[in-house]
Amino acid sequence: MHLRTRFALLLAAGAAFPATAGDTLYQLENTTRLPSTDTDWDYIRLEPHGSRLFMARRKDGLTVFDVDTRKVLATVENSVGANGPLLLPQFDRGYVAMTDGSLLSFELKSLKVIDRIRLADDGGLNGVVFDPATRRIHAVVGARAAESTWFTLDAATGKPLGRTAFPFKKMDDPAPDGKGALYAPARYDNLLLKLDSRTLAEQARWPIDCEQVVAVEYQASHDRILIGCRGDAPRFIALDARSGHQLASIPIGKGIDGMAVDEKRGLILTSNGGDASLTVIRQEGPDSYRLLGNVQTRPQARTMQIDERDGRVYLVTADATFGAPDADGKAPTPSFHPDSFVVLGYKPQ
Repeated sequence: MHLRTRFALLLAAGAAFPATAGDTLYQLENTTRLPSTDTDWDYIRLEPHGSRLFMARRKDGLTVFDVDTRKVLATVENSVGANGPLLLPQFDRGYVAMTDGSLLSFELKSLKVIDRIRLADDGGLNGVVFDPATRRIHAVVGARAAESTWFTLDAATGKPLGRTAFPFKKMDDPAPDGKGALYAPARYDNLLLKLDSRTLAEQARWPIDCEQVVAVEYQASHDRILIGCRGDAPRFIALDARSGHQLASIPIGKGIDGMAVDEKRGLILTSNGGDASLTVIRQEGPDSYRLLGNVQTRPQARTMQIDERDGRVYLVTADATFGAPDADGKAPTPSFHPDSFVVLGYKPQ
């Protein structure tokens, strides 16, 4: 996208509720370039109450980076194909959804690999989520032709407990409320499902007024569901978790893949790789949301984590070349440049 066009989109997204003139919102504090191949990446996860950032760098494996020292600590063994990590300090366990359909488990403290078991034979896994109400994890597959499958395992041991198929081509990670419900997005069907977290039976089905329901977070402090949507008119949407009633709909940047809540500052953030922006929304109560503005980041910086210790935000990206579309207008997969992978650290202002 042309730089002038990108800025025009950012300004349009923030025009309704602009930040006060001169407000920086978030300032780029540091960049750390890491050795890399031509790999893509997906989820990043910060260890709770700690400084270790686990980055799923696919061809380069699961890289462990210390955000305080800005040094690489290790690469987890047998982790090539890492796509979606989950960190569970209460069990001294980490789990990683892999691009070959397997699930990697490791000791969180030592990083020693425990196992890598095959779950899906028809493609890769996308992510893994933990449900505290049942002490189970659910590994969710990536896009499929007709059905999405969840693999359920015991969180403490990694023992497989079952699998469940849903009639949707793509389901992104569900959000547990910790009280017996999972809120699961069906990306291309404009739906959010409320599921019983023990049986995975559907309890409610709510249509969502946007193109692609991608990111979902449950906010326990207000009993709200926070949603990020992609498409030509990307939106942030807030719902009442009991009724599914829509409370807010706010424009955000294009290409959201990450969302975070800073409870201390009353902020909701979305990381948008499509137009290189970080959308900042003020939450002024359970039913009141206001767009503050958009912070320019870098192209393809789509996944994000927020440090609960100080509110700093971390994103990752790499330089890339985007080839010309073919005769049918289909763009090829971008080619990422070796040794260009960077960790971006942003400080709240």
